[in-house]
Amino acid sequence: MREGKDSRGVLRLLALGLVLVLGAYWAGSRWGERQPQNVGAVPVTFPEPKPGELLGEEAIYVKIYSQSAPAVANIVTRTLEYDVFMEPVPVEGAGSGFVIDPRGYILTNFHVVQGAQAISVTLGDRSHYDAKFIGADERNDIALVKIDPKDRKLPVLTMGDSDTLQVGQRVLAIGNPFGFQSTLTTGVVSALGRTVQTGQTTVIDGAIQTDAAINQGNSGGPLLNSHGEVIGINSAIYTPSGTTAGIGFAIPISTARQIAQDLITEGRVHRASMGVEARLLTPAIAEALHLPVSEGLLIERVTPGGPAATAGLRGGDRQAILGMRRILLGGDVVTGIDGRPMTGQMDLNLALNRKRPGDTVKVEYYRGGQKMEVQVILNDASR
Repeated sequence: MREGKDSRGVLRLLALGLVLVLGAYWAGSRWGERQPQNVGAVPVTFPEPKPGELLGEEAIYVKIYSQSAPAVANIVTRTLEYDVFMEPVPVEGAGSGFVIDPRGYILTNFHVVQGAQAISVTLGDRSHYDAKFIGADERNDIALVKIDPKDRKLPVLTMGDSDTLQVGQRVLAIGNPFGFQSTLTTGVVSALGRTVQTGQTTVIDGAIQTDAAINQGNSGGPLLNSHGEVIGINSAIYTPSGTTAGIGFAIPISTARQIAQDLITEGRVHRASMGVEARLLTPAIAEALHLPVSEGLLIERVTPGGPAATAGLRGGDRQAILGMRRILLGGDVVTGIDGRPMTGQMDLNLALNRKRPGDTVKVEYYRGGQKMEVQVILNDASR
């Protein structure tokens, strides 16, 4: 009997042990730490593109180009110049532009159409038009021309917001470099807020710098964002060799938008003015006049009844000969406008560039040895 009881006890222990082992295995498989299976055994694969299928940025670029290129203009100008024998010689120029209004208004650079006696436009679909000059803002290098679309509905580009741009954003340029119509190049916004002087009296204020390839003939064409909106007008390049070096500059569309509106509605630009004629103050003049500053703008004349005269600023009252030039001395010396130092005529242009008639600026100046400041209400330079 005892042997029977012992054998039954052993069996119970074996059964209990089996239950515990199976339970531990089940619990481990359900809640225990799991190891990855077949690590490295399965390669990463990507779906094969279908024949002709565009992926990622390719599709975006193709869409933007197909929608925008029809509204980009190839502008050809003709002028008559004279050779050494005073014989007339026809000269052609070329550039780009883009349609901003279905009535046929085309925005471009002033230097593209400057002095042109005839202007012709070819759009992206190869349709050809004669164009007339509407007006320009020479200081900002912006001009407006117009074609007659007759009964045709013209494609139009949408203006974006250049004030919200960020360095690194993708941009696209469409133009006609070296006469190759409807050429697309791509790049990024390389920098913002550059001041680029493009001539003696022209400057790009707050220029957009880009590495999108821009060459001769691109001037006046659109710089687009990834939504196909115009955010700049391609205008200049930095080029030691004469071809693109990956540094191009565009006029912000925020500058061009109001200018275009003025030109469409009135044929002229409402440009803010202080009503002064001033020259650069040199150290020699400053020393001769015993002035406490050696940089600034010496006011020679103020327009009677103009903003500066109304605010109490004074021009010169005595003449002097400087080199081969006659100048007026005794006027106030402007050293700053709204906190911007005045070291040359271009600084004055920049200070007033984004102002509108009726705006007020704070002018810091010296009268003799006394530093003063005054609020000046700007008027319209065209009046």
